[in-house]
Amino acid sequence: MNDKDALAKNNEASKTDKRKQSLYFPESMLQEIKEEAARLDRSLSWVVQRAWKLARLEIKKLPSVNEVSDGDEDIGD
Repeated sequence: MNDKDALAKNNEASKTDKRKQSLYFPESMLQEIKEEAARLDRSLSWVVQRAWKLARLEIKKLPSVNEVSDGDEDIGD
């Protein structure tokens, strides 16, 4: 196997990597996610992954911690 084949194989593996990861959500947010997952007949994981795909361009627009001025760190909902 050459380097190009190894890279392609690693790239393929990263797309299907299903390692367990813990994420922590506020209780009210978790409840909303659970309700939406039930409504959609999907898993919590699917809902969070879909939400990320839909929101990632907006999230990339957010300033980094080095760009945030005092008082703008947590706008909350």
